[in-house]
Amino acid sequence: MRQTPDNCINLRKLAITIVTVILTTNYSLGQERKNYNIHTIAFYNVENLFDTEDDPLTFDDDRTPLGKDVWTLEKYHDKLKNIARVISEIGLDNSKTAPAIIGLCEIENLQVLEDLVSHPLLEEFNYQIIHYDSPDRRGVDVALLYQRSLFTPDNSQSRRLMLYELEDPTKRVFTRDQLVVSGTLNGEAINIIVNHWPSRSGGEAKTNYRREKAAYLNKQIIDSIYQKDPFAKILSMGDFNDDPTNKSFKKVLKTSNNRETIVAQEMFNPMENLAKQGKGSLAYRDSWNLFDQILVSESLLGSRGGLQFYQAGIFNSHYLITLNGQFRGYPFRSYDYSGYTGGFSDHFPVYIYLVKQE
Repeated sequence: MRQTPDNCINLRKLAITIVTVILTTNYSLGQERKNYNIHTIAFYNVENLFDTEDDPLTFDDDRTPLGKDVWTLEKYHDKLKNIARVISEIGLDNSKTAPAIIGLCEIENLQVLEDLVSHPLLEEFNYQIIHYDSPDRRGVDVALLYQRSLFTPDNSQSRRLMLYELEDPTKRVFTRDQLVVSGTLNGEAINIIVNHWPSRSGGEAKTNYRREKAAYLNKQIIDSIYQKDPFAKILSMGDFNDDPTNKSFKKVLKTSNNRETIVAQEMFNPMENLAKQGKGSLAYRDSWNLFDQILVSESLLGSRGGLQFYQAGIFNSHYLITLNGQFRGYPFRSYDYSGYTGGFSDHFPVYIYLVKQE
């Protein structure tokens, strides 16, 4: 991994203010201006981005023209336009461009990703795709998009989560793989894991073990990266179907929400503090959850210089919010109980900023 100078600014102890793409620091002996590159890293559950074709190998029948959702080409293209608009605007105010890297889940296949990145709203960013088919019964996968001019991938792999029913250990539960990508961002090695952990369908308590198994796999991946490089910079992002304080995070991954006391090779979860403020990325029965999260390795918190975590947020622009009806205030989704709405997703995207002094 590329080493960084010892005299790099310790961002843990330095208050930073973003002014467009310039961060300015003041010293008692005068004013010194330092320029920073700002990169937006994001994750978005796009709520069933399916094409209109019937795949005989998956349960995608609802999202076809003759299915329950009457999923036509017109609706599909509306969905592409909506998702492209969101991606193009995440972090735009501060980084002056769309996310350098964005993880996605609930996408059906490579074709929908190719249709998405070629949309006129995203064309200028020249997004490239990393995607593998997973064994999920509905055919939904995870994927990574990256701006070719900002990120260069070196390696990628799909890590399979082997799950079985508690009542019948011979019966497999098919779910999404975890996508692992390593590459170079702004001249530095970085590792990214994209997740979509098993859902709570059937009840939270009954399905907890599935997400805990997913957390163990995630920890194995993180530990294997650290074995190669004890100072590796790692991001683990996804729709985890658990909140930041659930056992999968606090007991299995042992995440921390205190950047001042975190130790080497621990994962910092900035989303935990957002959740404690009552913020969420999806709503259910008038209660908010923050299932969509981005975990940050301790090595990105300022102790080693170079690329550093600055801030985390939930992208919930006004047009992404339902304005009236039963789901007022919730994310403006594509379908509700009344049918097609023309909305975006039942999740808000989440993002972080990584900064590096020029």
